[in-house]
Amino acid sequence: MMRVIERVLAKASRVKLPSVPRLSRTKMTVLWLVGAALVLGLLVALSLNHSFPLLQTRGEIANRQRDLLVFATALALLVLVPVYFMIFTFAWRYRAGHKQEYKPEWDTHKSYEALWWGIPIAIISVLAVVTWVTSHSLDPFKPLASSQKPLQVQVVALQWKWLFIYPQEGVASVNEVAFPAGRPVEFTMTSDAPMNSFWIPQLAGQIYVMSGMSTKLHVSADTTGVYEGMSSNISGKGFADMKFKARAMTVRDFDAWVTKAHGGEHLTQQRYDMLAKPSTNKVSYFHVADRSVYDNVIMKYMHSTPPNEVKPTEEKVPSRMGSNEMEHNMEGMHQ
Repeated sequence: MMRVIERVLAKASRVKLPSVPRLSRTKMTVLWLVGAALVLGLLVALSLNHSFPLLQTRGEIANRQRDLLVFATALALLVLVPVYFMIFTFAWRYRAGHKQEYKPEWDTHKSYEALWWGIPIAIISVLAVVTWVTSHSLDPFKPLASSQKPLQVQVVALQWKWLFIYPQEGVASVNEVAFPAGRPVEFTMTSDAPMNSFWIPQLAGQIYVMSGMSTKLHVSADTTGVYEGMSSNISGKGFADMKFKARAMTVRDFDAWVTKAHGGEHLTQQRYDMLAKPSTNKVSYFHVADRSVYDNVIMKYMHSTPPNEVKPTEEKVPSRMGSNEMEHNMEGMHQ
C-alpha cells in the first residue's frame, strides 16, 4: 500500500501545473469582493423559507438566552474579524515575488504583545462575567415574575412520547401541551424511560429529565402560537418521533382545550401502564381519574433500591410523599 502511495505521489510531483497569471491589486480586490458576495448570497438563498427557532424566540427565558448568544457571538467577532483580515492581508502582502519589508523583531515588541494578549483576556473576562450572571438569573427552578399564578403542568418522558398532566384541571395529553399566552407555566418533570431532554427552543433551553428525579422549568410565551417541542437526547429507535406541539393560546381557547381533554379517555394507573410501553403515539387527550400518576412514577424508582442497600437515613423517608417533597436538589442541566 505504501508503495502505491509513493508511486502516486512521485507521478503527481512530476505534473507541471499551468502558470497562474499575476493579478494586480485592484483585480485581486475585486475578485475577493465578488467571491464574498457570492458566498453571502448563497447563505441568504439557503436560509429563505427556513425558520431559526433559537433566534426567533417568543418567551422571556428564550429571549434572554438569545440575547446572551448574540452578545457572545459579537464578542467573538471582535477577535475573529481582525484575525481573518490579517490572515488574508499577510498572505497577499508577503506572497511569493511581492517584495515587502520583513520585520521579524515584531515578536518582542512590547506594545504588540500587550495588544494581542490584552484584548483576548479582556474579552474572555467580560464574557465570563456576563455569562455567569445571566446563567444564574435563568435558573430553571426560579419562578417568573408575574401577577398571574403559574399553571402547573407535570411532564413525564416516556418511550417515545411526552405525557403532560394538569393536576389542577384534571386532564392530561400526549404529545401536546397547551397553556394561556402571557401566563407563566411551571413544568415539573421526570422520566419513566431512559434519560431524556425536554426542549421548546422558542420558549426556553433544554432540561434533562431522569428516572426517579423531579426537576422544574418555568417558561412563558409572549404571544399566541404553536411552537415545536422535542427531545434533544437520543433515547432509542423512536427518538426521532418524540416531538410535541406547545400551543400558547388565549384564555378562552385554553378553557375550551381543557373541556375537550375532559372528553378523552380516563387516565388511570392501568391505562398509564399501557401508555408507558415503548411506542410512538399521536396526540391524544385524557380525563385524569387517578391524580397520583406522577407521584407513582417517582416512587417506582424510589422503591427499586434493594433493601440491603438502603442507608439508615433513607429508611426514615415516609412511604408516601408529594412530588414537591421528592424533588432532588439538583440543578437543571440547562443549555
